[in-house]
Amino acid sequence: MPSLKKHIFLVAGEASGDKHAADLVNEIRKINANISFSGLGGQCMKKSGVNLYADLTQLALVGFFEVLKHYSEIKRLFNLILDKAIIHKPDAFILVDYPGFNLRLAKKIKALNIPVIYYISPQIWAWKKNRVYTVKKYVDKMLVLFQFEKYFYARYGVDASFVGHPLIDQVKPSQSKEKILRSQKLQEYKLTIGLLPGSRNNEVNSLLPIMLKTAEILHEKYPSIQFLVVQAPTINKALISKHITKFLLEHEAAFNKKEHRSDKENSKDFNWIKTYFPISIIENDHYNGINACDLCIVASGTATLETAVLQKPMVVVYKTSLLTWLLAKLFVKISNIGLVNVVAGKKIVPECVQFQANPSKIAREMIKIFTDEIRIADIKSNLHLVRESLAVGGASQKTAQEILSYLANF
Repeated sequence: MPSLKKHIFLVAGEASGDKHAADLVNEIRKINANISFSGLGGQCMKKSGVNLYADLTQLALVGFFEVLKHYSEIKRLFNLILDKAIIHKPDAFILVDYPGFNLRLAKKIKALNIPVIYYISPQIWAWKKNRVYTVKKYVDKMLVLFQFEKYFYARYGVDASFVGHPLIDQVKPSQSKEKILRSQKLQEYKLTIGLLPGSRNNEVNSLLPIMLKTAEILHEKYPSIQFLVVQAPTINKALISKHITKFLLEHEAAFNKKEHRSDKENSKDFNWIKTYFPISIIENDHYNGINACDLCIVASGTATLETAVLQKPMVVVYKTSLLTWLLAKLFVKISNIGLVNVVAGKKIVPECVQFQANPSKIAREMIKIFTDEIRIADIKSNLHLVRESLAVGGASQKTAQEILSYLANF
């Protein structure tokens, strides 16, 4: 491919998009080291050499009212990137996911006669389907992660290419399950249930208390179960620890009674309680953590695909504010909310959503799985098919080739 001296703007607004954008930049540079990059994103993009004007990932928000509270800062960053585009007139904009921001930006950029490439499609096949007409009007090229998305866009005459999912290359454990469990002072022979409460602070605050209560119910019925909280890279361990400490404090009297201890005998770090109720936090080792578990309780989102790639049966959990949920119900047009089920085209793992996202319901669904070997085998078989549908690997490289080929012919 000829050496093209070009400048590309990228905009990624969430941690996952920041990581995918950084991998894409690295792959583009392998093909053409002369291309320069700038834009809005996060620390992964910055490390890959992108000239970052602001860290947009600090505003990773979920829900209408959450966005409304930060509107002025979002507007400031929106205008910032428009000003930079006018001044520098890049050869192309690559917009990565983050549809509430990026679809509005696409309209403005297109008016500047700058090519707009969209990497990682908004989930318009799930809700706000009319946005496909916005895509058709203002996006020159769609690069999608799922095969069904290519077919969806084809029905509307949108130029879309299926590049596969980068997770196939990323989700690769580097240590054995046994080694991880030993490092966490957990037993190798016990059933290990992973708790994945999400990659945003508001998700953790909403879901981790529910997951911990679920763990209590499961442990009460099956005392040999142990638990591993898998901390997302975007979450500070202090937040996870705060919730676990609060949970243990709330149940201190019950644990004291079971252990025949007085309140004065407890310790500040709760190590003695963890002997009765084995739970540990794994940080900075996301994929090894998931791989060390036998089953998982997972916040709805990309983590369900990561868990699927690692072939771990799961229950998907989702809960948001009541007003956000009621608004979403007006627009969501698909029967399943968990991305793993959406990709499968059917419900292959249980979903506990909003009012069903309560400890008793989640615990029942987990028990139905781990007490039924035939069901476990069926779930793993379907998870294997999901993994196969994400392509064989090299997604970032293929995306880089698609972008450079498009720019060469533009």
